[in-house]
Amino acid sequence: MAVLSSQPQPSDTQTVPRHVAIIMDGNGRWARSRGRPRTMGHRAGVEAVRRSIEASVELGIQYLTLYGFSTENWKRPESEVSDLMGLLRLFLKRELATLHKNGIKVRIIGDRERFDDDIRALLAKAEEQTEGNTRLNLTIALSYGARAEITCAMRAIARKVASGEISADAITEDMIEQNLSTVGIPDPDLLIRTSGEQRISNFLLWQSAYTEFVFDDVLWPDFDRSHLEKAIENFAGRERRFGAVI
Repeated sequence: MAVLSSQPQPSDTQTVPRHVAIIMDGNGRWARSRGRPRTMGHRAGVEAVRRSIEASVELGIQYLTLYGFSTENWKRPESEVSDLMGLLRLFLKRELATLHKNGIKVRIIGDRERFDDDIRALLAKAEEQTEGNTRLNLTIALSYGARAEITCAMRAIARKVASGEISADAITEDMIEQNLSTVGIPDPDLLIRTSGEQRISNFLLWQSAYTEFVFDDVLWPDFDRSHLEKAIENFAGRERRFGAVI
């Protein structure tokens, strides 16, 4: 990842969303279409991650959330999971210094307990080292599933009810949000999914209640700034009413 210029460069004709979330899909199909192993698709996908982070900073996006590895992805062949873990290690080791230099704050959401100790240590280091950065809030969802996230939030609240700390009638939407892993992060304005699939696959279910969706046919390894700008242009042309009548 290159060191970025000091000023964002959003288009004057576009309304840039504050928070963009991306489901990065299509690595396997990208590799298969080239007669290459799936691992090559994942490696090419890392380059798309770099491009997306750089473009987000340059366009003035404040929050970027990437769906890196779902709870369901653990069911993939052991060899593929092992390669993905290797890529995760490599990305964290190689990119952390540049992320920090570029003022990017890293946050990880998901179940870390399934990762090896060294990966958990790298994730913690990334968060600690970049804690004070404000240029871009980068959230990476790893071993993440929205249903599991909501279930954990319900359990935390249920324990408070059982202990008498709160009553059941005191439970509010805000209380639920405060117990989600995304606490402190605004809901996504725009969610992009690549590869042509039109579903959100257990990603940010609570947070996406009023999110605008863009489904792009491009496979993730080919995703670049032009695709992000096109999605933003699509977003800017929509009227967001949040259930009200305007």
